[in-house]
Order: sequence, then C-alpha cells, then structure tokens
Amino acid sequence: MELPAGLLADVRNYLDITWEDTASDLKLTGIISRGMEYLNALTGKTLDYTAEGKPKELLFDYCRYVRSNALNEFQKNYLHELLSLQLSQEVIIVEEPTV
Repeated sequence: MELPAGLLADVRNYLDITWEDTASDLKLTGIISRGMEYLNALTGKTLDYTAEGKPKELLFDYCRYVRSNALNEFQKNYLHELLSLQLSQEVIIVEEPTV
C-alpha cells in the first residue's frame, strides 16, 4: 500500500524519530501500511489519513504501540475510540445518498 504524501514524515515526527535511516523508514512504512489496512477494515471504507482527525490520531497511536512491541495492548486501550470511529463511519455510509 502506498502511503499518502507526507504521512511517513508526520509519523516520524509524532514518534520523535529525528535521525535518518532507510531501514527504519522501511520498517515504519510497513507499520503504517498495516495500521491503515487495520483501520480501513474496521470501518469498511478507505479513511483519510492526511486530514487531522480521529483516523490519523488512531493510526499514529497504532504505530506507537507496534513500535513499542505492544500491539496486543492497542485494541484494549483504544477500544472506545475504535468503536466510536467504526460507528461514525457507519453513520456516514447510511447518510450517503444511493444512486
């Protein structure tokens, strides 16, 4: 999955990664991609990770947990936010006019 422009730099900034390392960027790109796929699957649609909002916030926190080897804690600690995101996307889908 190709990352939106600037997302890698935003995640690096959020995680306080100030050094340049190609191998670390490649690893982080994989983490970001998996996080995007996870959140997209959870909501049933492709979310916008470039705009400030809940999808971007949860993606950043997903990356923080994976980088800290604590992915198993992410869903437990963010259950309310994940459910809220899921429900908000279902409401948007229901409200969109059908053709």
